[in-house]
Amino acid sequence: MLEQKTSGSGIWEAETVLFEQGSIYIIEAPSGKGKTSLLSVIYGIRKDYVGTVYLDHDDISGLNFRQWSRIRKEKLSYIFQGLELFEDLSALENIELKNSITHYKTSEEIEEMAVRLDIKAFLYRKAGILSFGQQQRVAILRALCQPFEMLLADECFSHIDQENSLNAYKLIREECNSRGAGLILTSLNGTDQMKADRRMKL
Repeated sequence: MLEQKTSGSGIWEAETVLFEQGSIYIIEAPSGKGKTSLLSVIYGIRKDYVGTVYLDHDDISGLNFRQWSRIRKEKLSYIFQGLELFEDLSALENIELKNSITHYKTSEEIEEMAVRLDIKAFLYRKAGILSFGQQQRVAILRALCQPFEMLLADECFSHIDQENSLNAYKLIREECNSRGAGLILTSLNGTDQMKADRRMKL
């Protein structure tokens, strides 16, 4: 369970928000309203917030480097808006780099997911020459190659056509359901066809 309590000039002023494992949350807002900031705070890479954020009842401000390392390996996975891919590596190498740490997916499972997201043909191309939409699908697959209790997805469909976005969302939901994990998905708009337990607007 993730719990965010903010006050003053926090992301959500004077409000307590619970993100529970196993539930799907979609947060919609225009650019610049704090979607990425929210996920960055939850993931522990931004400290400039007002209030208190709890992860499994622990105040994240007191977590040390080793604790964060374990959390990011076992509890939280993140699809970054900026993707954070290694452009000189192939799409598959980017995915396998994460999977070599976690050993969570087999090669066959990775290939099957790539087929579902229609990027199997691009796996051996360097990530830097792929379109942004193709890179987003690579980043999605990479994020699924680890254990997690909550998946943070920051505008991960912004450059993907509607059909492939829905296919990717279906795969993400299936992965979350199979693990009993939750999902916090941020989006500018266009998520009406995506089912969620709760929708929020910033």
